[in-house]
Amino acid sequence: MSFLKNFIKKVMGKVINLKAYNLKINDLKILTSQALVRDNKNSNFSNIQDAEFKVFSQWGEDGIIQYLVNKLPIKNKVFIEFGVEDYSEANTRFLLENDNWSGLVMDGSLKNIEQIKNNPIHWKYDLFAKDVFITKDNINSTIENYIKTYSFDKEIGLLSIDIDGNDYYVWEAIDSINPVIVICEYNSIFGNKHSITVPYDDEFVRTQKHYSNLYFGASIQAFYKLAKSKGYEFIGTNKNSVNAFFVKKEYANKYIPELITTPEDNVVESKFRESRDETGNLTFLRTDERIKLIKSMPVINLDNNQLVTLHKLFK
Repeated sequence: MSFLKNFIKKVMGKVINLKAYNLKINDLKILTSQALVRDNKNSNFSNIQDAEFKVFSQWGEDGIIQYLVNKLPIKNKVFIEFGVEDYSEANTRFLLENDNWSGLVMDGSLKNIEQIKNNPIHWKYDLFAKDVFITKDNINSTIENYIKTYSFDKEIGLLSIDIDGNDYYVWEAIDSINPVIVICEYNSIFGNKHSITVPYDDEFVRTQKHYSNLYFGASIQAFYKLAKSKGYEFIGTNKNSVNAFFVKKEYANKYIPELITTPEDNVVESKFRESRDETGNLTFLRTDERIKLIKSMPVINLDNNQLVTLHKLFK
């Protein structure tokens, strides 16, 4: 850390305090990513995972997003992302700072939103931050208020959904915008064969539904079928099997047909080990051990709209 701090002092000026130090770190991260952005622009990948690199995203989403926004003719450079926490780690922050996009970010915690508003990015860029606990009933009115206030078209560049719970129902409900790119976090523990989601609950909180922290969201097949019904093509996931990427059909077919795929061909089991015990400690369960831990929990089988327990699907 001392070496890096001294390096930044020489390159970018004197670091006065930790806050300034963190700002310099972010500036350096953006600066050093420029070569990767240029490589992406000049590449033609057949798998979006080859485009991955990380600046502010949790995994390699920044690289994938850069690849897509440079391949697709996006006119309205606006993003909407919800479930951003304090926005230090997010799918759209690199778009904001590197590409100067405009955007709306939302989180259910007022404290998180206040942190965003107190960050210089809130005045340096065209960023609107709102505290709201997203439900399928309030998502459209929240977005519509933003669009009316700032006079944006319905066809925005990108929508990113990550609320660790009702994600499927929220995207299903959204009709106030037509994003070119949609990113959804899915639950890879649910596999890539069954079209399932947790039952809807207005007050769904992942950490409260099951102590393991593994019971949330929907399967990749659920999102795949929903995307198809909304006019989107599935173009893959990140390597860590966390986020699925979808592009409007007319854009995907014309500009990136080589990326169109299916969950059966593209999605693999995740390797990250975030399971917890009843006291909140990490237990590092992997592969099938994770689904066994939540086998008694109910899910909706979207193919027949029946409520079943996971153990009936994963025998």
